Amino acid sequence: MIETGEILQTLRMIQKENFDIRTITLGINLLDCSDRDAAICAGRVYEKICRIAENLVPTGEHIEREFGIPIVNKRISVTPVSLICQSDPRPIARALDRAAQAMGVDFLGGYSALMHKGATMADERLLSSIPEVLAETKLLCSSVNVASTRSGINMDAVKEMGIIIKKTAELTSATDGLGCAKLVVFANAVEDNPFMAGAFCGTGEPECAINVGVSGPGVVKVALEQVRGQPFDIVAETIKRTAFKITRVGQLVAREASQRLNIPFGIVDLSLAPTPARGDSVAHILTEMGLEMAGAPGTTAALALLNDAIKKGGVMASNHVGGLSGAFIPVSEDIGMIEAASAGALTIEKLEAMTCVCSVGLDMIAIPGDTSAAAISGIIADEAAIGMINNKTTAVRVIPAVGKKAGDRVEFGGLLGFAPVMPVNSFRNEDFIARGGRIPAPLHSMRN
Repeated sequence: MIETGEILQTLRMIQKENFDIRTITLGINLLDCSDRDAAICAGRVYEKICRIAENLVPTGEHIEREFGIPIVNKRISVTPVSLICQSDPRPIARALDRAAQAMGVDFLGGYSALMHKGATMADERLLSSIPEVLAETKLLCSSVNVASTRSGINMDAVKEMGIIIKKTAELTSATDGLGCAKLVVFANAVEDNPFMAGAFCGTGEPECAINVGVSGPGVVKVALEQVRGQPFDIVAETIKRTAFKITRVGQLVAREASQRLNIPFGIVDLSLAPTPARGDSVAHILTEMGLEMAGAPGTTAALALLNDAIKKGGVMASNHVGGLSGAFIPVSEDIGMIEAASAGALTIEKLEAMTCVCSVGLDMIAIPGDTSAAAISGIIADEAAIGMINNKTTAVRVIPAVGKKAGDRVEFGGLLGFAPVMPVNSFRNEDFIARGGRIPAPLHSMRN
């Protein structure tokens, strides 16, 4: 039961501290839609999504009005398409995009492949279609899992993804490479992630499920303003208590959506997801701890504390916590990260170090348009190694800005924001990427 005091605190968080529910994401299993004929499969996909998701957006809007809680996005995630396509996946992609538009959702995720141990013919067909599909569709998001702690890193897939990201950037260069903002490369991808571009409905998920992603960096920052100069023990406790409050609201929204849609409740994702709006920044939480800017010495330690405290506070507020659950550090979507990168305080190398302790990985980073495919693959391999060795989810979402160099700026608009183009290490790595094969799983992967 939500008590009166919690209701008043929630109203203050919404009105003054930029709190919102970032997304209600409906996961839909499409395994029963598979067919040798791509057109038949696409028709089944469209029909099933429209039947199950028909009331998703109206229900979300009704909950917003009734409880006064902003729900920024309503989204859909589906079974990785490579698991259902037996021929050309492009008709399925178009059906997914049409269904997303018909349902009025903001994004649909699941144009995906799971290739951490190798590739099927369907995986290869899907990968080769990604640049064209992301250039043609509006709301479809794509992800590829290239590594896991149990299987190691598929370096053949890593090499391919460098080439695919380059092609996607070229085909969407008129929008500063927007297609790449809808494409993420994972290690240890999770099956119930409600956040885009990496959401998909995993094979272990039910027929359909409601997953909710909360937000609230501004709420955490305001809470820390009350304990300036206090020891880190108090900082951690303050973040834990704040995360508990945020997650309680997410649990309420998830439960209401589940009951009204008659769809099982899946998880609440505790992730702090920033926006480009001032007062809604993860980077500014770090500066509130005493750093001049994100990227200063101590940044990784501050982020580790934040990520851990968010998890500890959130798990006490919901029985079903999942997804990514931590702090996101997407450069273009966080005004504090944008300012730090523009000032030179934040580099790709420092961001990589930060991903060792945060929720995901190198996210929404604009890089020079002439960055080689091999360099992009190297960035992916480095990030996948962090995920594999540390048994955590990591990811790469980089945007080669065609025709632009380090110091220039790209604009995506909305929640995707804007960002300075960041320099990439110019030393060559083609011979390393050309080796292919698999980097073996670490010794500690053998836990049975």
